[in-house]
Amino acid sequence: MARINLLLLMAVIATALYLVHTQYLSRQLYTELDRVQQDARRLETDRDRLQVEKRAQATPLRVEKLAKEQLQMRTTSPAITQYVRPDGTVIPAVAPVAPAPAPPKPAAKPAAAARAAR
Repeated sequence: MARINLLLLMAVIATALYLVHTQYLSRQLYTELDRVQQDARRLETDRDRLQVEKRAQATPLRVEKLAKEQLQMRTTSPAITQYVRPDGTVIPAVAPVAPAPAPPKPAAKPAAAARAAR
């Protein structure tokens, strides 16, 4: 009878140690899960912030300003545009548009007509 009691006592102690070990591992895993969830929230916040910055950096006005200032680029016009044919030859540029003629000036009234108008 004493052997059975001793064997059962050893089984209870082994089971208790296994239970303590399992609870310890469970707590470690829960702590790791919480840490990973915090990292995920932080990364999500960073991603949202970076997307907002990306949208702010890519506005057409800012891109045009940087192109003009840093890259010394200019907007296209027909006078500076060159068209290339599939065989590699360049189509001549469009001739610059002549300035519009000035509107005719009103003719000076003859002195006789000015006196008659009075």
